[in-house]
Amino acid sequence: QVHLVESGGGLVQAGGSLRLSCAATGRSFSNYAMGWFRQAPGKEREFVAAISSTSSTYFADSVKGRFTISRDDAKNTVSLQMNSLEPEDTAVYYCAAAPAESGGYDYWGQGTQVTVSS
Repeated sequence: QVHLVESGGGLVQAGGSLRLSCAATGRSFSNYAMGWFRQAPGKEREFVAAISSTSSTYFADSVKGRFTISRDDAKNTVSLQMNSLEPEDTAVYYCAAAPAESGGYDYWGQGTQVTVSS
């Protein structure tokens, strides 16, 4: 079992930055792929970024060049650095974990709100 807790959300003006963190409890964190997803009001949850167990990174086209993802396996954390934020980035952001033996994200955090004002 993995328990995920996000932090770092808040209100920021357009063009600003935020850094989200996700702390994981449980064993074998280094073997998990980690991802960030977001859900805006009235919209479906969408993929934002992911980092594999070997630190390969993947980004949605909408955030490429603005967001970076990193992990610290010694601290069981994954972070999402968000720069040049836009009002369209407003959403609840979720951290998720994908075990190596699984085909998908089996564990999810409770989410953290990010609001970007224009």
